[in-house]
Amino acid sequence: MLGYGTYRYRYASGREGESAVLSLASRKGHVSLYVQCTKDGRYLAESYVDRLPKASVGKSCVRFKRLSDVDEAVLRELVAEAGRLGPPEEAVDPG
Repeated sequence: MLGYGTYRYRYASGREGESAVLSLASRKGHVSLYVQCTKDGRYLAESYVDRLPKASVGKSCVRFKRLSDVDEAVLRELVAEAGRLGPPEEAVDPG
């Protein structure tokens, strides 16, 4: 898995760890782009769900079978916005 921009997180329970702000992983049936950024109290990836109709978008993950299934310009915009926002300000589940 490729990752960019590490940050530390800590939950109210005391559990803590380290994760990447952006990660890209090739899975058996799809490609996963993990975006650990928040904007206005929501995960950033969630705000792109309507613009990536052929992708499966979870809270912080965008999954697609092949690059031709998604609009590359929208993915570039998502990654650029994540780069501008940086790591989340409050603890979020990196998984």
